[in-house]
Amino acid sequence: MEGRHDVIVRALALLAWLIAWPPHALAQTAEPVQASTPEASAPSVQQGRSAKAIAQFVAGGAIGLGLHEVGHLVMASAFGADPGFKGVSFGPLPFVAISHAQVTPAREYTISAAGFWVQHASSEWLLTGRPGLRHEHAPLAKGLLAFNVLASVAYATAAFGTFGPYERDTRSMADALDVSEPWVGALILAPAVLDTWRYVKPESRWAAWTSRALKVGAVLIVVRAAR
Repeated sequence: MEGRHDVIVRALALLAWLIAWPPHALAQTAEPVQASTPEASAPSVQQGRSAKAIAQFVAGGAIGLGLHEVGHLVMASAFGADPGFKGVSFGPLPFVAISHAQVTPAREYTISAAGFWVQHASSEWLLTGRPGLRHEHAPLAKGLLAFNVLASVAYATAAFGTFGPYERDTRSMADALDVSEPWVGALILAPAVLDTWRYVKPESRWAAWTSRALKVGAVLIVVRAAR
């Protein structure tokens, strides 16, 4: 299974902030400051708050990464697959991937897909419980959602091009299902696209239910691997 370097995660999170962050999200009224020149100190206060929001946004992405990997670890441990860590590389970039012992195709699919299942569950929790998230000042939650979407896009891109470390999740899922990897890429990409639409247009019921159906389907398709 493919690991992700923290530098790449930070870069993706910052890119998402630049693209999707609501313009008014960081526009806050400065609290009264005891100073002789409040007009001069206000920009400094605003900059401090903006930096804090960015840090929280990146932290949300880091939480998403941690939850993704915990999903793999929990499933691998549940199947007694002896999970561990191994070094891999993507060109010149070093990564740390979670490895496990050889298992049946159905269990392989479950372990490899577990990270995406956790992403789907956390995105559903955010988008269903907080339909107005886009207009909230919630950098931590937005960072988590951004990671879920961008990680799926990155995996899908690797799946469509069949490139990246051998341990990547989409390759393992495709092998377990005995299908081409681009097909798995589409399975991962579709909910991410729909969840992005839901973030922008929370009133779109068709997007919500289609996304949910695809997420449930990604779990139920394990039956194919069990054949």
